[in-house]
Amino acid sequence: MLRRLASMFTYFMRHYLPDAYLFAILLTFLSAVLALIFTPTDIMKMIVAWGNGIYGIVAFAMQMILVLVTGHCLALSPAVKRVLVWIAGRGDTPIKAGMIVSFVAAVASWLSWGFGLIVGGLLALEIAKRTKKVDYPYLIAAGYSGFVVWHQGLSGSIPLVIATSKHAQNFIEKVTGAPVPVADTIFASYNVIAALLIIFTLPVLYALIHPKEEEVQEISGDKLKEIADETVFVERPAEPTLAERIDHSYAINIVFGLMGVAYLVNHFIKKGLDLNLNIVIFLFFILGVLFHGKPVNYIKAVNTAIKGAGGIALQFPLYGGIQGIMIGTGLGKVIATWFVAISTPVTFYMLQFWAAGIINMFVPSGGGQWLVQGPITIEAANTMGIDMTRSAMMVAWGDQWTNMIQPFWALPLLGLAGLSARAVMGYTTMTLLWSGAILSAIALLMGMRIM
Repeated sequence: MLRRLASMFTYFMRHYLPDAYLFAILLTFLSAVLALIFTPTDIMKMIVAWGNGIYGIVAFAMQMILVLVTGHCLALSPAVKRVLVWIAGRGDTPIKAGMIVSFVAAVASWLSWGFGLIVGGLLALEIAKRTKKVDYPYLIAAGYSGFVVWHQGLSGSIPLVIATSKHAQNFIEKVTGAPVPVADTIFASYNVIAALLIIFTLPVLYALIHPKEEEVQEISGDKLKEIADETVFVERPAEPTLAERIDHSYAINIVFGLMGVAYLVNHFIKKGLDLNLNIVIFLFFILGVLFHGKPVNYIKAVNTAIKGAGGIALQFPLYGGIQGIMIGTGLGKVIATWFVAISTPVTFYMLQFWAAGIINMFVPSGGGQWLVQGPITIEAANTMGIDMTRSAMMVAWGDQWTNMIQPFWALPLLGLAGLSARAVMGYTTMTLLWSGAILSAIALLMGMRIM
């Protein structure tokens, strides 16, 4: 039954889902219409809010691009590459291939969303080279599906924001006077249990939805050749100049990398497990520098990785405009308030999770989503006597959840794979339903005070 359902969603997405860029423009039109209908906003005020939002998140966009690029560079390092090749050798049947890719991508995404996206894609490509009769879009979808746990992990922007003292968007600190340590968010028992349930059951889902043999679309020969030719290792010239000796100097990367390690050790000694967004970026940058060995290798890795950021650079301003509409017209507040109005202490967590899933379709940035929904959620939780930290995590859960039908964050992985969003979104819709059932059930149990 699950295979038939996946086949139905795949057919629908391949025939009706627009390109990711057009998807963003259509969402802009939809949010504009909704704002004009449900808020007391005239058309000019709505357009001004949209225009102001387009470049209102440039600094945050740069952070997101750096998370992606540093994560990708780390994934391209020889040490990580060897691990991926070894893992790929275990996926010698189509079913095992999907199970392995989804599991590894989920674990990697929990560590860092940028790292997870690229590791999932690279592992899928390695397996596609080796395993016959495996559906290529299915493999790439399995790699993207691991992304469904990213906001429960170490690079989750909402838990990191509320862990950062005096952050402009730390709405909990503005009420309580204190930031929230990651021990109460990322490492809280309810969050860890939910993440583990998804990570360990996602492979079961992918074992059940691989298409029939006659429907399989294998990787193209051109793509296979492109993968085989890709390397970020640069050979040292036989008679190097002084400049080339510097380019290939291991000592430079080691000294520079050790400076970074010293900074990180000092940071964690003084501030504990303070994993804010900038520290996550710095951590993966320094690890990438050390793992690539030579400066010239890291430079080439960056040049390779930056190609996957093009879609984000183009579309982030569009979603910034949608965010501008959601905030500037009050549309985001209207949607969040609807869900608060129908909530009880038992259903509050679950309904905030669902509300976040809807808002994420319009604002697929975790930080942007928190800016839209966070103030309403925290104010309502405080008024109703509900745990504000858990409420914040419901926004994080909803943000990661509907990424499975929102093509924006799939762009880097799709760029690696040479596929369009419509090729994989049918399978990831199944991930949406699967993870949504797990997270909704846990949110309801939390409301019932069972967890």
